Amino acid sequence: MRAVLSNRIVGSLCLVALMLIPVGVGRSATVEVYYGPDDQPLDRLTTLYRQARRYLYVAVYGLTSPRAVEAMVAAKKRGVDVRLITDLKRTEDVKQRTALDTLHLAGIPILVNEHDGLMHLKQVVIDDEVNTTGSMNHTTSGNRYNDERLDVITDLATTVKAREKFLAMWNDRTRYREWK
Repeated sequence: MRAVLSNRIVGSLCLVALMLIPVGVGRSATVEVYYGPDDQPLDRLTTLYRQARRYLYVAVYGLTSPRAVEAMVAAKKRGVDVRLITDLKRTEDVKQRTALDTLHLAGIPILVNEHDGLMHLKQVVIDDEVNTTGSMNHTTSGNRYNDERLDVITDLATTVKAREKFLAMWNDRTRYREWK
């Protein structure tokens, strides 16, 4: 009798505890925040590039960092699906053009916007596991000198949404076209 009563009390307490825990607890996103120049956020970003196994989708206004380019090319050589969307006007910059030429020669497809000068997105999506956002362009200045922010988000739902947005942009040939 005591055992049955004790089991009912424990069961009731467990039920009450479950009702008090908000739905989704344990499934929340983790967000790491890096500030430039103190945290050198591009270092974290290139580490993520090197960890990509299936895909690496980058949408960014400025990409001139040789280390970022090198990490993207290395990912492509590992068989990762690497894609880049950037700003058409920004391709007039010599450093950006050099970076894009290198990526293009490595077989990485590049799209530029037809709505020139309006590409402000700075987002990376990797393997449905991680996505990044913030103010940081993928440049040496963004890593070492500028006041910047990079948020690294580890969350399936958020990352899938970011991937879907990237692919919607990628497939929108009225707003984006192939570079070169």
